[in-house]
Amino acid sequence: MSSTPPDSARVLIVEDEPALLRALQINLRARGYEVTTSTAGSQALAEAARRPPDAVLLDLGLPDQDGTDVIRQLRTWTGVPVLVLSGRASSGDKIGALDAGADDYVTKPFSMEELIARLRALLRRDAHPSSRQIFSFGRCTVDLAARTVVRRAAAEASPADEGEDAVPVRLTRTEWRMLEVLLRSPGQLVSANRLLTELWGPAAEGSTHYLRFHMAGLRRKLEDDPPRPRHLLTEPGMGYRYQP
Repeated sequence: MSSTPPDSARVLIVEDEPALLRALQINLRARGYEVTTSTAGSQALAEAARRPPDAVLLDLGLPDQDGTDVIRQLRTWTGVPVLVLSGRASSGDKIGALDAGADDYVTKPFSMEELIARLRALLRRDAHPSSRQIFSFGRCTVDLAARTVVRRAAAEASPADEGEDAVPVRLTRTEWRMLEVLLRSPGQLVSANRLLTELWGPAAEGSTHYLRFHMAGLRRKLEDDPPRPRHLLTEPGMGYRYQP
C-alpha cells in the first residue's frame, strides 16, 4: 500500500447524495487530498481498478448494489482502507459492513472533523503495515514477533478463548518466510516472482514448483479445508494472496 502522506493521499468517495458528495469533495480537497468520486457501486469498482486509491469513503445505500457487496468485491483484490458512511445505525448493519471487510464505520449525520480524523488514522495505520505482528484467520493466530502459530480445536472459538483447546503449529523456516510475506500484504496479490526473490533470491525466479510445494504445506497446517482454502489463495499464473 502507498506510503503517501495522509494529507496528499488519493481518496475515492462513493456517495449518491449530491449535497453530501459535494461537501466531502470540498472539505477533502481543501486539506490537500486528491479526490475522485463515484455515485454507484459498479462505477466505484471500475474506478478503483483503473486508478487504485489510498482510501475509500463508501455509502452503503447505493442505487445499483449494496455497499457491503462493493466491500466484498474490493476485498478480493485489495486491502485499501474502507471507511463506511451510512445512515444505517443498527448494530447488525455495522457488523455486516465490518465483517465484509470495512475498516471503520461512521453514522450519518457526522462531524466533518471527526470523519477526517478517522480517515487520517486509517491512512497512518495503512502506511505502516509492517508494524503489525499478530494476525488471526480461520482457527489460527500467528504472532510474527514471537514466531508462533496456535490453532484452535473448535471452529467457533475466538482468539480470546485460546487455552487448552489451542495447540501449537510447527512451520518450517521457508513456510515462515512465505507466510510472513503474504500476511504483510493482506488482500493484495503477491506475485510468484516476488515470493521467489524474497525467499531464495533473484536466481530462483521462475521456479514456481517450489512455491506450490511450500504453499501446500502451509494450507495443510493452517487451513480448515486445505483443498478449498479460504485464506491462503492461489491466483493462477500470477501468484498468491492472503485473504483475511
